[in-house]
Amino acid sequence: MTTLNDKMTHQWRDAASLILGIWLALSPTVVAYIAETAPAVNATVVGIVIAVSAAAALISFHKWEEWVNVALAAWLIVSPFVLDFVGHSSAMWNHIGVGVLVGGLALWTVTTSHEGGVAA
Repeated sequence: MTTLNDKMTHQWRDAASLILGIWLALSPTVVAYIAETAPAVNATVVGIVIAVSAAAALISFHKWEEWVNVALAAWLIVSPFVLDFVGHSSAMWNHIGVGVLVGGLALWTVTTSHEGGVAA
């Protein structure tokens, strides 16, 4: 049985996505856009889902968890324009930056995974 530390060493991209999800969920308070409803709620909800998906991948890897993060990353990249908070540059760039990083990590994991969908 592998320990969480071993999994984080071998699945560092999922560990990084977990940290990015936590950051995104906390970022409205840290970056001070908590008063802006649309970006704050979006960051909190999407950040929690990314963190849960990444934690699930650390526990028992399935490719669908990575595809969830790819979809959420795409949403993060377009959400400032769809939800119209491009005027709040720190919230916008936080969403886009986290989206690019999470999406890149998830795609990297999917393309380099040799398992048929599940890794022990």
